Amino acid sequence: MIKSILMKAKNACKIKSVGLTKQQIRSKILLKLKKHKEEDRNKKSCLIKEKLFKDPVFKKAKIVMFYIALNGEVETKEMIEEAKISGKIIAVPVCMKNRASLRPALLDSRAHLKKGPYGVSEPVVSRYIALKDLDLVITPGVAFDKKGNRLGRGKGYYDRFLKQVPKDTPSIGLAYRLQILPRVPTTPFDVSVTKVLFA
Repeated sequence: MIKSILMKAKNACKIKSVGLTKQQIRSKILLKLKKHKEEDRNKKSCLIKEKLFKDPVFKKAKIVMFYIALNGEVETKEMIEEAKISGKIIAVPVCMKNRASLRPALLDSRAHLKKGPYGVSEPVVSRYIALKDLDLVITPGVAFDKKGNRLGRGKGYYDRFLKQVPKDTPSIGLAYRLQILPRVPTTPFDVSVTKVLFA
């Protein structure tokens, strides 16, 4: 009886993606992220960082493109700092709003950041890295499923970007458990990630 009640309570917390539009899913998840306690976010971000740093694909990668976290996304600041210390070259996306696309720019110790379009931090001076030189792309998302299907913020920047990256370049999505759905609705324009790490 108690087990049944607990299961019902647990399932009530999950977002059922079946039958919902992308926008409805997006709104529900973004609201949950807004309510997500900072202490929980930090704790889970650390667990996700541990998973990432143990991943063979990450260990092997020399040039890694990270994102700079925005509005409740999995925090990447410590990941970036530790990756730099371990000798990896770090890139972050620069938003080319006039072309509705992203370009990877070098983020080294000399890089100063500014707020770019949509409030995302990016280097003031952009020293771009060629897409073919990226060994791994760390990808944000509003929601994912375990197959790697991804729901972004609706602008399509990462879908267009991931389409341009060489097919053999792996991509890893980072997410909190509340962002993992049984199924993410997709269209032919959506691009999935190679794998998703979550906590």
